[in-house]
Amino acid sequence: MTTSVRFVVPAGIRDSSRPSGGNVYDLELHQVFPELGWTSHLLPVDGAWPRPSDADRRSLARTLDNLPDDSVVLLDGLVACGVPEVMETAANRLRLVILVHLPLADETGLDPAVARELDAAERRSLQCAYAVVTTSAHTAAKIAAHHGLSALKVHAAVPGAHEEPEAALGYGGDLLCVASLTPRKGHPTLIKALSSLTDLPWHLRLVGSLEQDPAHVIRLRSLIDEAGLASRVLLVGACVGAELDAAYRTADLLVLPSHEETYGMVITEALSRAVPVYASHVGGVPEALGLVAGDPPALRERPGRLLPPGDSDV
Repeated sequence: MTTSVRFVVPAGIRDSSRPSGGNVYDLELHQVFPELGWTSHLLPVDGAWPRPSDADRRSLARTLDNLPDDSVVLLDGLVACGVPEVMETAANRLRLVILVHLPLADETGLDPAVARELDAAERRSLQCAYAVVTTSAHTAAKIAAHHGLSALKVHAAVPGAHEEPEAALGYGGDLLCVASLTPRKGHPTLIKALSSLTDLPWHLRLVGSLEQDPAHVIRLRSLIDEAGLASRVLLVGACVGAELDAAYRTADLLVLPSHEETYGMVITEALSRAVPVYASHVGGVPEALGLVAGDPPALRERPGRLLPPGDSDV
């Protein structure tokens, strides 16, 4: 029986200046494989994924060509889903499993033509995979339906969180948003909503890399200044490890105003510390917060509230 997996991930997965939920998930998965009796070989690949150069495509193809026949190869979808021609060739002799963190066309702000191109590439890549893994049941069902995949082929592996000390909750109005500073995360909606609450004692820390989308960061700073919130809203930059733990420890509320989320790992991280959550009702967020099926839907006994995405008047 095969007990070894080659795990293909984007290079820079350990770059602490540009952390992401996807990178955290990949690294945690890599570390847990030995506990399941599997050996995991991490294979970082360079490239501007999901739209790499021809040289990067050839490099990925060579990496896969060098693997033994019938190898189990787990590929981060950011790498795999944009290069269907590489996946189709590799699938002839390797058992490919593609891990989809976010469907490529769901990224906010894409040119419609680019979104269609990425969507078509993703469909081809997923159809030749041995199996597909997503981070929520919502995303699994969405991908299976959208790309015409058998539900038996698509699986959900929901993120977890390490057990952490509870936050020192109080009434200081310490709001925390842990999310990449990109359009999909909906920060402008949050800024607009808070601009109408200046009579309340709050301050907000935005945790996220300032380098991933510098133009968007400039727009955010402008919105914050125009709203007169410069003294209340702090762009902290990227935080990992003890620094991120400290941010959670002093937070009174986690806010996540995303336009789309396949799951929302930061919600799980906040709840593990007993920090309540306000988040957009999108994608897999209800799963992360604990929304269960019913008529009407009901929340499990977890602290949090789901809000309409893009609505600053709630």
